[in-house]
Amino acid sequence: MNVKLKASIVGAAAALALATAPATAIARDTISIVGSSTVYPFATTVAERFGRGGNPTPKIESTGSGGGLKLFCQGVGTDTPDITNASRRMKKSEFEQCQSNGIKDITEVVIGYDGIVMANSAKATHIDLTLRDIFLALAKEVPDPKGGEKLVPNPYKTWKEVNSSLPDTKIEVLGPPPTSGTRDAFNELAIEGGCKTFDWLKAIKDEDKNKYKAICRSIREDGAYVEAGENDNLIVQKLVSNPNALGVFGYSFLDQNRGKVQGAKINGVAPAMEVIASGEYPVSRSLYFYVKKAHVGVVPGIEGYIKEFTSERAWGPEGYLVDKGMIPLPDDKRAEMAKQAQGLASMTGSEL
Repeated sequence: MNVKLKASIVGAAAALALATAPATAIARDTISIVGSSTVYPFATTVAERFGRGGNPTPKIESTGSGGGLKLFCQGVGTDTPDITNASRRMKKSEFEQCQSNGIKDITEVVIGYDGIVMANSAKATHIDLTLRDIFLALAKEVPDPKGGEKLVPNPYKTWKEVNSSLPDTKIEVLGPPPTSGTRDAFNELAIEGGCKTFDWLKAIKDEDKNKYKAICRSIREDGAYVEAGENDNLIVQKLVSNPNALGVFGYSFLDQNRGKVQGAKINGVAPAMEVIASGEYPVSRSLYFYVKKAHVGVVPGIEGYIKEFTSERAWGPEGYLVDKGMIPLPDDKRAEMAKQAQGLASMTGSEL
């Protein structure tokens, strides 16, 4: 088929999909972006640069990764977002939800790395934690302190009860809600990471995966962990006013608030760009955004925004996003992702 003809057919199909969307949909000339609070400061920086180039500045809402994907997957039409940011990968169930709602072509873009930190006020005692400490302090159920292979509701009230080398202060951790990608990643990397240090709990995974996840990824609900919303800056403010509390958020917020808060060492490793990029820091993850291809060419500017985000001046080692705390991908991975993003390669679902 003639390339131009094929392109026009694809464009017409996208326009038809939007035209036949619910009657509530209205035409707009501004890109709509939702999703992760961790990716939000990076996306807003790119959006501002993009806007200064003579384009309408994209509208970005911080809804959390799960909330953003839920909005993104509602369907095709200008009353739904064009792009969603995520601090974890899209789940298979979310991809299937998108597909069932008519969103057949989605482009996945890995933009960089981030570490999840546990931090406290810079005026407080610096704390060194292990993954086991984090699990014992925050899991809903933990091994019985009296011994044996038995789980009990979490009895620990202070950090010293968890580990005699830790401060004798109340366990009080401010962190994101279940809709947050940071919460998902923290549960998997930190809580489960500590759970796996008990061989008998690790063995449950081979017997019953659902039971294992329920034990190793559940956070206590008795007030020791406080859901502080999707605003990571608010957690930083609360830590400054409460030196006994710890907070859970992305490395970039630690980087932007040095002097106010300090990051705990985890398994002996302090959070820093180099060790997060190398994977040596144990609570590291990738950051993403997802593009709804049916909106490209209909809502103006989407391709230009993607090109700006995946340019070396933005996400390269010397780029302006590094100044905001984003940890860049290796050169080869960055080149591969730029090609994938700018070519709008479609996910198949098999990669999830």
